[in-house]
Amino acid sequence: MCAAGPSRASPPNTAPPRDMTADIYTPDEIETGRKLFAADWRFVAAAGNFEALPPMRGLEIAFAGRSNVGKSSLINALTGRNALARTSHTPGRTQELIFFAGPLQLSLVDMPGYGYAAASKAKVKAWTGLIHTFLAGRANLARVYLLVDARHGLKPVDDTVLRTLDKAAVNYQLVLTKADQVKPSDLEARIAATNVALAKHPAAFPEVLATSSHTGTGMPELRAAIARLCAERARA
Repeated sequence: MCAAGPSRASPPNTAPPRDMTADIYTPDEIETGRKLFAADWRFVAAAGNFEALPPMRGLEIAFAGRSNVGKSSLINALTGRNALARTSHTPGRTQELIFFAGPLQLSLVDMPGYGYAAASKAKVKAWTGLIHTFLAGRANLARVYLLVDARHGLKPVDDTVLRTLDKAAVNYQLVLTKADQVKPSDLEARIAATNVALAKHPAAFPEVLATSSHTGTGMPELRAAIARLCAERARA
């Protein structure tokens, strides 16, 4: 218990990437995760500033990442709903914290993307301030999933968010997106390099998940990870 898209170009290699997390979760955890996200999920709120945030309830899981990294697509794939979170080809379209409520008082939060240089400086500053304030001040925020494009890996623009998460002592886990567009050998190398980089960050969860909203790769493991977190918090 939790308490407190558009078509893509063909991938460069048709062989699916090796599942490097399948042995981390038990069949029971995979099934628990499936049931959790097969339940009813609905939009509940959009907050453009800290004062507009909905009242805290249960646990919140947030999804952060650079603009166009695929946060909305991942939320849709995670919940099995094509249009729960609004997707767009236009980077920076999500300009608010978007809240979705599910079972067991669990909420998912789609955060504004960061690092999109074409947005106005004032707007970028406002989004950045909202993100940092939310990360530092939301007491029921159980974990942040930081999404990174598997084709490119961590970039300097991610460093500010990593430091903010470390400073706020917010538990976070890195999720590589668009894994279907990377060769299996390159994906393994990307995961290894990411693990090395995250070793320098005290709040980072020591496990990188590789996912694809297009093929469903990694979605059972991500669901299981969230279900396990809920179970751990319920026992605490």
